[in-house]
Amino acid sequence: MENETNELFPAGIENTLSTYREDFVRENLMSDAFLDFVEENTKPIDRMFAYYQCAIMEVETKFKVLDESLSVDLERNPIESIKTRVKSVDSLLRKMRRKNIPLTLDAIEENIKDVAGVRVICSFPDDIYELADAFLSQDDITLIEKKDYIKEPKPSGYRSLHLIVEVPIFLKDEKKNMKVEVQFRTIAMDFWASLEHKLHYKHDLPEERAKVLADELRNCAEQIEMLDLRMQAVRNECNL
Repeated sequence: MENETNELFPAGIENTLSTYREDFVRENLMSDAFLDFVEENTKPIDRMFAYYQCAIMEVETKFKVLDESLSVDLERNPIESIKTRVKSVDSLLRKMRRKNIPLTLDAIEENIKDVAGVRVICSFPDDIYELADAFLSQDDITLIEKKDYIKEPKPSGYRSLHLIVEVPIFLKDEKKNMKVEVQFRTIAMDFWASLEHKLHYKHDLPEERAKVLADELRNCAEQIEMLDLRMQAVRNECNL
């Protein structure tokens, strides 16, 4: 094999090809014209992601205010933690390809509802519904879609309350409505979902073993549901 390589690529040609590639990159991909083109075409994308980040900040602030105000009546904070994320470019492009969505910013905003995500982790199941109701009652929040995977879990055992909402952000010269996905989970639901997500991408498991683990996860989800309800009952009994 080494002799064949030497015959196909005479001595020194690798260095020549390497130099050619470097010169090509410098003269073309690093040229002022190309860099100006990249900057001009990435600015709208950067602006879109900035808008989604602003929407996340608006929603996160609303929940922090709700948590503080509800703590006066409940004498405890119903929110354990808040997690946020803007979908990565890689994940966004994969979803666009999978759903056959046109490569335009308008198509993204119209068809992909979870570019911006806020996850609210609550202490007890009934805190979820109280917070969701209080959040949706605000006059600048528009409910687009609601999926209750707590009352009707997914076949995998996944439990969570999902809302797609529209929230206004106030820019320098305009008000813009942005979509945000809000997920509500208890601590136990979030722990389960985190493990299930990691195993979902574990592609090197044998099929039979993957099925056993899926069955075990469903069993764990049922136990978590019972644990959440038992903990809530204890809380109610102690009037906490």
